[in-house]
Amino acid sequence: MEEKKQRYTNSLIHSSSPYLLQHAYNPVDWIEWSDEAFEKAKSEDKLVLVSIGYSSCHWCHVMAHESFEDEETAKIMNENFICIKVDREERPDIDQIYMDAVQIITGRGGWPLNCILLPDGKPLHGGTYFRKNEWQKILKSLADFYKDNREKAIDFTNNLTNEIKKLDAFLDETNSKISFDSIEKTIEAWKPNFDLQLGGYRWSPKFPMPNNWEMFLQFQYHADDDFIKNIVFKTLNCMADGGIFDHLGGGFARYSTDSYWKVPHFEKMLYDNAQLMSLFSNACVINPSKLYKKTVYKIDAFIENEMTSAEGLFFSAMDADSENEEGKYYVWTKAELQNLLGDDELLFSLYYSVDTYGNWEHGKNILYKTHSDDELEKLARIPIEKMDEIIFRCTTILLEYRSKRTKPLLDDKCITSWNALMIKGYCNAYKCFDDEKFLLKAKSCTDFILANLWIDKTLFRIYKNGKISIAAFAEDYACFCDALISIYQCTFDEKYLVKANELMKLSIEYFYSNEKNMFHFKSINDTKLIVRKIDFTDDVIPSANSVFAKCLQQLMYYFDDEEYEMLLNKMLSIIEPKITKQLSSYSNWMQVLMNKTKGLYQLIACGENAEKTMKQIQNKYLPNAIFAIAKHTTQIPLLKNKSTENKTLIYVCKDKTCGLPFSDVNELKLD
Repeated sequence: MEEKKQRYTNSLIHSSSPYLLQHAYNPVDWIEWSDEAFEKAKSEDKLVLVSIGYSSCHWCHVMAHESFEDEETAKIMNENFICIKVDREERPDIDQIYMDAVQIITGRGGWPLNCILLPDGKPLHGGTYFRKNEWQKILKSLADFYKDNREKAIDFTNNLTNEIKKLDAFLDETNSKISFDSIEKTIEAWKPNFDLQLGGYRWSPKFPMPNNWEMFLQFQYHADDDFIKNIVFKTLNCMADGGIFDHLGGGFARYSTDSYWKVPHFEKMLYDNAQLMSLFSNACVINPSKLYKKTVYKIDAFIENEMTSAEGLFFSAMDADSENEEGKYYVWTKAELQNLLGDDELLFSLYYSVDTYGNWEHGKNILYKTHSDDELEKLARIPIEKMDEIIFRCTTILLEYRSKRTKPLLDDKCITSWNALMIKGYCNAYKCFDDEKFLLKAKSCTDFILANLWIDKTLFRIYKNGKISIAAFAEDYACFCDALISIYQCTFDEKYLVKANELMKLSIEYFYSNEKNMFHFKSINDTKLIVRKIDFTDDVIPSANSVFAKCLQQLMYYFDDEEYEMLLNKMLSIIEPKITKQLSSYSNWMQVLMNKTKGLYQLIACGENAEKTMKQIQNKYLPNAIFAIAKHTTQIPLLKNKSTENKTLIYVCKDKTCGLPFSDVNELKLD
């Protein structure tokens, strides 16, 4: 690799993206996405090759080693194409369009995403990972096709682009109405998809999908459905005990390759861990659990030790590979453990299912729990408290040893939307555990973004090495708005709520479509692409539109804003008919709909002990409530004329009507 670094350098050497820098020494003449790149393609009459990935993507690395570092392949690419590298985490707007194209062409998607475009940016062909020989043949074939069949190529790309546009077409569903009964029927029909033995869904690979389980937590609160409650807790228990969780250093991997939550794809993403901190914290409010508390605190340890910048922001990801081997940093041989742990090894190996011949590949062991604490007590014949002491001692030794191994690559760019998810995770942890350190981390990150990534009327997406870049997308505006509301409900500092309202006003100005009654992903101020996408289905990260809907639903009460209510109702009328078709893709929307059908309460405390009283209220799981503290001087319409200096009072408001105030928290009852 050193020889190649000295021999080849392309323009990506000037990039700040860790993913692009991984390709800066390829013999391919990579350039970054820009108008100039497409002008170059037009002037040289070449197709454009766009290759999209991210720094912790295992198969991106494989294709890079096989093809992009290969001189023969690079020669074909350089002679026939303008070659563009894109970090999907920096430019999800580009990734969305060409992922749609590849899914239409091939029926599947993923990364690396490789798409061949005409010089006008319209897609001609694409796919994901290609072996070297296949890749070379495809490139030669497409280059020849473009030279010999120009009109056919243009017709095909026009038709494909129209198909991409149709994916964001919405039917007029203004008469659609959803009730809680219809929500119950939808979830009842979804129940056969659950894995009753191992948690999660019946298919593999298994992704944590935290927002799905947040939805089910909220549903069981309203429906008192023991089946749903049990499957949620079963899933959380299995995830927390499984190999998908790093039992030494904390943090969840992106997904499990099997149905047992045992063998992870070892990359760790900030967005997963942020949302899982929220999920386990909320679950712990309902079902106080040593395991859930331990999981939250170990996620925090991972974030603090590996993912926190000097400024208090949070990095994006840790790679799956080290020394070109997936998972090498995390796995152990039996002999290593015997050498390091001595007499404690037998108990440690029992606790974490370590096998003499390895429970994974090549004699290696993934640490995961298969026995309950009661079973371990019987097998080891010692109390679980004593066992925990020994496991803690072993963990300390192994962490020290592991720190000397070659670490997986850290993607140290800070993404606004992902940081916003982490802020919300820390807010939920603070509300559950009343640990001030969680609030301090949330506040530090929030304040830094407000001071450094929100310049005049523009929010920025990326912060790295003291520099901001890339104007934010709808996802960033929505998630940060949600985070500002969350941190207000922990600090009750009104500046955060005012900023959330200001951000929503800007979001409507920059992203909202009066024609489609949804928010576009790209700002009206941004450079145009071939399609202006609308992000509305919830995935591992909830869609920008569903997060906006959740924010509108809360802000319309705080600020008594009829426009917000009107926009929300239009959005929901479009989404309601879609939910029954694929529940897991609308899990965040479903939470908004539950609040609509059941009503969203506004709980207000005032008086000398208002904050203490509000903490008592927030000790309960109340998913269909927003919280506020009334002060004498307020910019929040909801709080006008509700402050008092002396006696602490609680107001419960619903449907823009507040009941008579009362002073005893125990009197608080919601439907």
